[in-house]
Amino acid sequence: MNISNLPTEIPNPKTKDLDNKETIEILKLINEEDALVALAVRDALKEIDKAVNLILECLKANGRVFYVGAGTSGRVAFIDAVELVPTYSLPEGIVIPVIAGGYEALSRSIEGVEDNEELGAEDLKRHSLNSKDIVVGLTASGRTLYVGGALRYAKQLGCKTILICNVGKPTLSNLADVVISVETGPEVVAGSTRMKAGTAQKMVLNMISTTVMVKMGKVYDNLMVDVMVLNEKLKERAKNIVSRVTGVDSDVAEKNLERAGYNVKLAILTILTGKDIEECQKIIQKEPNLRKAIELMKAQK
Repeated sequence: MNISNLPTEIPNPKTKDLDNKETIEILKLINEEDALVALAVRDALKEIDKAVNLILECLKANGRVFYVGAGTSGRVAFIDAVELVPTYSLPEGIVIPVIAGGYEALSRSIEGVEDNEELGAEDLKRHSLNSKDIVVGLTASGRTLYVGGALRYAKQLGCKTILICNVGKPTLSNLADVVISVETGPEVVAGSTRMKAGTAQKMVLNMISTTVMVKMGKVYDNLMVDVMVLNEKLKERAKNIVSRVTGVDSDVAEKNLERAGYNVKLAILTILTGKDIEECQKIIQKEPNLRKAIELMKAQK
């Protein structure tokens, strides 16, 4: 496998003689290169939009979303998927991260697994992948065999597939319905794709998952009204959200949250409509989008 000509592997002319520079010079160079990442992501917005729409269709049909990657790409996938549960009360098992080498690969590098194409398919088989699901492959080089195996198996089952990479002409493009190429170019340290490439992948996943959650009604205005209240910090956040939306003070917000079992949407709805918990619960179950639920209750008056 010849990777020497990949943009992510070519030495960066801007960082020549890096090992001979002062600390502040190195830091400035890294910062300057990182500043280019957001611009590269911006160039891929149209494809990111397509990915969001595919994932929304998948979730509306009760499908699941699989993030598949090796090394840094796999670890980035885990960060995004895991945090969706407490941030948006997304049930576990809806967005599923899969990394070459399994959980052990999250804490240490496991050599060779990224080159195993069959393993990519096998790991998805363990999750009983089906045609309603969607598979998102992440690979800086656009050619990782493990990711290719996963995407190929997904296509065989009739799944929609998305590829997120950091090169312009990825080898695996024929296995994806949507190709998000964020061309971050040579790294500060040649081939160290945990840097700009990894940052770009995290940014893309942030954009995709956040937009999907907004479209699913898990955000009201710009507030996370489906937050899962698991600790004191999140209790305070929940109180602040209720206060901001309804205009009540912190004490009133807390009392209503306690009555609502710390369900932020439910607390807001009871305050704004003056209806009891049971009636508001029925509305939320029928219409989980808070803005639409409020409109629905106002229309019933």
